[in-house]
Formats: sequence, C-alpha cells, structure tokens
Amino acid sequence: MKSSSGSSVAYGNDYSRFLQDRMKLLEGENNLLKEKLGKIEHEWRDHQDIRVRYERELRKLKSELEKLRTPPLIVGTVVNKLDDKRMVIQSSTGPKFVVTYSKFLNAGEAIPGAQVGLNQQSLAVVSLLPTAKDPSVHGMEVLESPDVDYSMIGGLTEQIEELREVVELPLISPERYERIGVEPPKGILLTGLPGTGKTLLAKAVAKRTSATFIRIVGSELVQKYIGEGARIVRELFLLAKEKAPSILFIDELDAIAARRVEDGTSGEREVQRTMLQLLAEIDGFNPRGNVRIIAATNRPDILDTALLRPGRFDRIIETPLPDVDARKEIFGIHTSKMKLKKNVDLDNLAALTESTSGADIRAIATEAGMLAVKENKKAIGMEEFDVAIKKVLGAEHRNYMNQKEQGVMFA
Repeated sequence: MKSSSGSSVAYGNDYSRFLQDRMKLLEGENNLLKEKLGKIEHEWRDHQDIRVRYERELRKLKSELEKLRTPPLIVGTVVNKLDDKRMVIQSSTGPKFVVTYSKFLNAGEAIPGAQVGLNQQSLAVVSLLPTAKDPSVHGMEVLESPDVDYSMIGGLTEQIEELREVVELPLISPERYERIGVEPPKGILLTGLPGTGKTLLAKAVAKRTSATFIRIVGSELVQKYIGEGARIVRELFLLAKEKAPSILFIDELDAIAARRVEDGTSGEREVQRTMLQLLAEIDGFNPRGNVRIIAATNRPDILDTALLRPGRFDRIIETPLPDVDARKEIFGIHTSKMKLKKNVDLDNLAALTESTSGADIRAIATEAGMLAVKENKKAIGMEEFDVAIKKVLGAEHRNYMNQKEQGVMFA
C-alpha cells in the first residue's frame, strides 16, 4: 500500500497505528473545544443572571419612582356613611365633605371614627388607614403571670377574701351574679401604708385568673404635651376592652388623681385633664365591658372626691400594718426556705417588730440570711435576726422594744 502523505511514509505499512494516533489527536482537540464551549456557556449564564438582576432592580426603581410620582393623600375621618356610594368625611384641615369612595374599598370597615386617605383633588376615599396605637400602651400588658400567690401573702385574709369576691369570682363564675341579678363592683381601690401588700394582692389576682392583666403606674400618664396623657388613658381602656375579660391595675393612683385646686400651674391643669379623662372612662357613656379596675395608693387623703364616689371605685379595701399574729405569719412565709437554728423564735421576732410592714419583715429576713452567708455559717440564728432588726429598723427601735419589755416608761 502506497500513500502520498508524509505521515503514511513515516508509519510505513502500519496504517492502523496511524489511525489510532490520529483519533487520539482529534479526541484531544474535541475535549479542548468542549472545555472552551463549557466556559462560554458558563459566562453566558453569568451574563444572563446579571441581566436578570439588573432587570429586577430596574423594575424596583421604576416602582419606587411611580410611588414618588403619586400625589399625597389627605388624612380624613369618617363621620357618617350615607349610602353605598357616598359618605361624610371630615378632613384633617377641618371642614366636612360629602365624598364618594372606591368600589374596591371594604365599606364595612369604614365605620364612623375610622381614618381614611382622600385623593388630594377629588377628595374621594381611596384607602383605609390603620388606627394609630401607642406601642407603650401595648407594652403595659403583662404577658407572663407573676409568681405571687395568695399563700405568699400573710396577715391579709379578710382583704384577700374581699378581693376575690369582687374581682376573681365575677371573672371565673359570672353566672352567680347573673342568677341573683346584681352587677359586681368594677372599681376597687387598695389603700394602706407603703409595704403593706397592695401590689402583692394585685399580682396574686393576676396569677389566679385567666384574664388579661394590664399594669400601669400613675406617673406614666403624666406627659409633657397637652392631651397626651388623656390619649394614653383612652387607648389604655380601649386595649382593656379589646382584651376582655381583663384586669386594669393602676399603681400609685395619687400621681394623677390628686384633689383639684383652682390656682394651679399649667402642668397641674394638664394632670387634672388626664384625671378627668380617667373619670370619664371609668364611668362614662361608653360601656366598659368585662373590665375590672384595681387601683392602689398610700395617700387616699389627697384623692379627688369625684374618684371615690360609688360607680367608680365601689369598694375601698384597706391593707393595715400587720398585728403580732400577722407578723409571725409573714416571718414564717419569708423564712420557710431558710435554714434556721433552733434558737430562732418566730413569736419573739413578731413581738420585736411592732409597727412594721410586711416589706420591713421581708427585708429583715433577707438581711439575716445575708449576715449568715457573710460569716459562712450553716444556719441562721437569733443573733443574725437581732443585728438585722437593728440594721433595717434602726437601733432606736430595738432599744425601744427592749425597754418596753422591761416595763420602762417613756416621756
């Protein structure tokens, strides 16, 4: 076999080996072309992804531009709905208008008092606006039940029973009152010296009932600008109605409910406006629903008389200073988890702490435990309680009690 090609001459008569080498060469070139083609396809896909991202960003920018070109809406308030096409609107500028509204609008939600957006030229209602609510008011809702139960409150058995029958029982068994035909009191005022257990009673009620518990301190209703305190009061009662059955607890009521005076400053007059709003919400035209109100104060003598009349705070519950038996019970509650020596006599401790509150007794028990920890003792003895009484109540109180026990008369 003869061939004119140099390759054939080089390979001689071994033409099959020439074909094999040629095939390997072509396969290598084919793989190289495939690799180049894969790179081109990968780059093309990258360019496609970039193009898609750019198109998406362009559409987003165009949408934002269209929003910016949309004329602003006027805020209005629905006064009355006349028919299926028209309603009376009061604009934010003051005057009232009879306007039409969009057929795509849910007219059932456009109730009197709802805020709407009006077209700037035709004043037609084009959208419903959400009702603005103060986030601080929603933050007053207690989501987790306090870890206080009636068993942790000593010396207030009568007050606990009275609070249960006017707050807890109407929420748990309302059918009892319906059967008799009597409406339970909706306003309860807790009075007493500081540390006598007013807030503890409110916490225990919150734990015992499944009602929503909303807590606010009276000073939080004192705001800088005119009308802000009254607005918070309105939204607070609105939240309580929405969460009904609910308990609204106002601590330190005297901060906004002091007796009104004629020659007050502008700040005092604003506090009085807030109190008037509170009076209207407690006993106004609008039904309050299944909302129980508990207030606490240690200055009932300065409260306005309008707040204390029946129909607002129907029941006034006083939390007195504990007597000797109550002090012993409170000492037992606060030392139940402590390791005490045998010389600790609760009767003696109760006798030594005359005219003290439950908060004082808790501080004494805690201080005695801290002294034992400081001295690295295994248990708390009567000597730690003696030091704690002097530290919490003062040495004069301890000397007075010692001399009283010895029958010493004082001038």
